[in-house]
Amino acid sequence: MKRLIFVTIACLFLHGSVWADAGLSTLLKGVRETYGGLEGLSIQYRREVITRTMSMLGAKAGGDIASGQMVFRPPHFLRLDQESPNRETLITDGTSLWWYVPDKQKAYRYDAKEFGRELKLLSDIFRGLARVEDNFQVILHDTGGQTDHRIELIPDPPWQQVDRIQLTVTPDHHIAEVRIINLMGGVTVFELRELEEKRTFPEGFFSLKLPDGVDVIDERTHQ
Repeated sequence: MKRLIFVTIACLFLHGSVWADAGLSTLLKGVRETYGGLEGLSIQYRREVITRTMSMLGAKAGGDIASGQMVFRPPHFLRLDQESPNRETLITDGTSLWWYVPDKQKAYRYDAKEFGRELKLLSDIFRGLARVEDNFQVILHDTGGQTDHRIELIPDPPWQQVDRIQLTVTPDHHIAEVRIINLMGGVTVFELRELEEKRTFPEGFFSLKLPDGVDVIDERTHQ
């Protein structure tokens, strides 16, 4: 269950020469200027989970696909509303993390600290890769003349399940794609679209209000 949550929120290894430190510094500066001053943001996403076998087959096989909207407010407020193929909601205020599945009339509650590294990574990404150098080896790859840039984040120290994370950054310094590669060779891909800055949020937007009849499963570690 915990890994499923991480896949929800929460890459093929890119071969190529590493660019000079100056190029990486310039790109990171541009990303931080684009995202760092935002009071909040909303992004449409498309998520695909590809197993190792599927990735070896390439275009001959598609993965598990979902889409919806992410809303983030620094430093740790996140709401993910999956719209297809099934409605699901994931919300965290930095203390608790809720995963609500309306079709099953179930809601799972976790301690947010159980996903501390994953949520911090997401927060770092949506704040313009803030302080990623503290926890990752950061590599800028040569993309052979393509206009988009590719940044690779290698966890340091290593993570138990994740091998590396790859980011695609557009020429105007927007993060267009996040690829998470697990140690078994599977890939989770988030395509991020239609970035919109949000300055205000409705009261209770990052809390979960459940209708009557929902079965709440408490997965907090102290239970």
